[in-house]
Amino acid sequence: MAFKPGFDQSPAFNDQGRNAWGAGAGQQQAGWGQTPKQAQGGMTPEQLQYMYDRPAASTVDTDRMSYEDTIVKTLLAFGVLIVGAVAGWNLPPIVWIVGAVVGFVLALVNTFKKKPSPGLILTYSFAQGLFVGGISGVYNSMWGGIVTQAVFGTLAVFGITLALFSSGKIRATPKATRFFIIAMVGYMAFSIVNLILMWTGVTDTAFGALGITVFGIPLGVLIGIFVVIMAAYSLVLDFDQIKTGVQRGAPRIYSWTAAFGLIVTLVWLYLEILRILAIIASSQRN
Repeated sequence: MAFKPGFDQSPAFNDQGRNAWGAGAGQQQAGWGQTPKQAQGGMTPEQLQYMYDRPAASTVDTDRMSYEDTIVKTLLAFGVLIVGAVAGWNLPPIVWIVGAVVGFVLALVNTFKKKPSPGLILTYSFAQGLFVGGISGVYNSMWGGIVTQAVFGTLAVFGITLALFSSGKIRATPKATRFFIIAMVGYMAFSIVNLILMWTGVTDTAFGALGITVFGIPLGVLIGIFVVIMAAYSLVLDFDQIKTGVQRGAPRIYSWTAAFGLIVTLVWLYLEILRILAIIASSQRN
């Protein structure tokens, strides 16, 4: 199975969860006079513990992860993000810069927590919303209308990716995920170098090396398109992990992990599209 970085920390989606939940779900209960081990043919302690902890079956099993519950939690986190974005739109830069730092720290915390914390995830959403709203306000004041275009572009990529995944036309694979991780590391390294070039004054364009043209096309646009494709694949990984969690009957709390993953990817996708549009608008003025 292909794991999105961060999801492999959660037992709801990694191999540990597959062994503890997936394998135990289909086993029979012990018959009269049998011990659990006799009935289960030598199940592991994790599988037995899963059986004992699993609630009694009912028509609606409210303790299990479901698509509907994941959608509700994602919409809730997204709503908090929007509230933060509206608040950050007209606030001083220091506020949304702090929001960016807090959001980054909470992203790391939420990524590596084995059991999700709804409070931390919603706090991350609000802090990230402050940053998204603040940077969007700045971009919109410089290039009017690009925020609306970026929003529709993000929704379009999300909708197309979801449709292709639902139809089975695209799937997450270990090989593609390895390439994704390598590309992510390379992009992060490039971004750090680009920031250093901008801070030291080596490049005098608004976007650093991204503003350099290659055959008349800004380098930032070429790289940006590639990064948008990476973000779309990240969505595929999100959808795949949600599907895995539901199929395994993972505890309901892990719907928050799935919601967090989607919010992180959507914010990344939006910011990349926003930057591409800003680079294009800036190049047209020159």
